[in-house]
Amino acid sequence: MHEDLKKAVEVLREGGLILYPTDTIWGIGCDATNKEAVKRLYELKQRHDSKSMLVLLDNVAKLPGYIDEIPDVAYDMMEFTNKPLTIIFDGAKNLAENLLAEDGSIGIRITSEKFSQQLCSRFKKPLVSTSANVSGEPSPQNFSEISDVIKQGVDFIVAFRQEEMQNPAPSSIIKLGKGGEVTIIRE
Repeated sequence: MHEDLKKAVEVLREGGLILYPTDTIWGIGCDATNKEAVKRLYELKQRHDSKSMLVLLDNVAKLPGYIDEIPDVAYDMMEFTNKPLTIIFDGAKNLAENLLAEDGSIGIRITSEKFSQQLCSRFKKPLVSTSANVSGEPSPQNFSEISDVIKQGVDFIVAFRQEEMQNPAPSSIIKLGKGGEVTIIRE
């Protein structure tokens, strides 16, 4: 795992794309602050850039660096959830502009999975995390289901956890308004 982390951080710092395991499914990732890397990711997924992607962080303490106002309820939700939780926040900042939704919001998940958490910590920046599939195709449930188009389109593929075959659950998705109003997108 150590060599995977070292190489993945190197590729991310150079603006590259990686294929890596997360707390949900395998993801394609890049530096969430690098507009050109985000553009390459949209091109690989064949996805229009008006559809935003989510960002992984390793620690809740880093949230204020990327969100203007964080409703107090967000901290409670993250602390007490028993499965991965993506929260869509208004007022994103310090991220690549082409990563944000048209209304300036961004989905952020604090990962607790060993590899992605260490990757975010070592990279010291937010990491894009989007399903490892071409837009419109089913999301792969494990590494063996990832298409060759995706595998050939990234700059580095993490070896760690490739042999796992379980079907992980997707994250819950909740949108939080600045006043703390909650909209459930996916349970």
